[in-house]
Amino acid sequence: MAQLGAGQPSVAIVGAIHGDEPCGARAIERLIEDDPPVRRPVKLIIANAEALERDVRYVDADLNRAFDDGVPEDALERDLAHQLASELRGMTAISIHSTQSYPYPFAIASRIDDYARDIASKLSVRALVDTGSPNLGRVFEAEADIIEVEAGLQKSDAATENAYRLVREFLTATRVLPGETTAGELPVYRMGEPIEKPDASAYEVFVENFTRVEANEPFAAADGTPLSEPNPFYPILLSSYGYADIFGFRGQKLGTVTPGQRESDGASSTRSRSRSNAQ
Repeated sequence: MAQLGAGQPSVAIVGAIHGDEPCGARAIERLIEDDPPVRRPVKLIIANAEALERDVRYVDADLNRAFDDGVPEDALERDLAHQLASELRGMTAISIHSTQSYPYPFAIASRIDDYARDIASKLSVRALVDTGSPNLGRVFEAEADIIEVEAGLQKSDAATENAYRLVREFLTATRVLPGETTAGELPVYRMGEPIEKPDASAYEVFVENFTRVEANEPFAAADGTPLSEPNPFYPILLSSYGYADIFGFRGQKLGTVTPGQRESDGASSTRSRSRSNAQ
């Protein structure tokens, strides 16, 4: 862990919750090297240094599923989750990830509250995703305002560059760095149920994430057999091999958030946890 600026920080950047997603750690290292002048202190956290060094997602258990009691007591990530939750308590934070499913940055929040609206609309992301389900041990369980950002394709140079840009934008949005943010209207999606993979030796995906898939439209194939869904949906984190047992998630488009929109405006139904079909 490191810090820029003197004093007690209330803002944090988290990288390498997953050790095989190095873009966040690289963005933090670059930020430390650049040593920009900060208006207020910021905490910089490499969450799972051992997994990062080994180039594995985790050592004993997925750290982003370890923020509850559902992991073995002797798992490294159980202790790391307790430590990270303590470091983040009361903080405003961003956690940087990468995917095997989508080359462009997008944000993820556990609910679309004022913090998620405000921060995501000031980042160069293409979508904001509401997890729309229990957090299942994710870092969102920490007592903090947290937004996750998927910076791009795993281990790509573009993801590293995106991660650094997103970190700078986040620090500007939280008034750690001087400057103005560029904000815009952002589409919002709710992450629905996972799309299970049938047993097969080869998988393909035919559709783009965040692009509507119509009812009965083939979206993927297993050993050459097309797969479709009876209802339309928006694919989220859909990929051929990003997950072992699922393609990704059925999503629902909720609308948009705009700069300055507040939860009290009533302009968005994003707090609902209904499982209705994609709009």
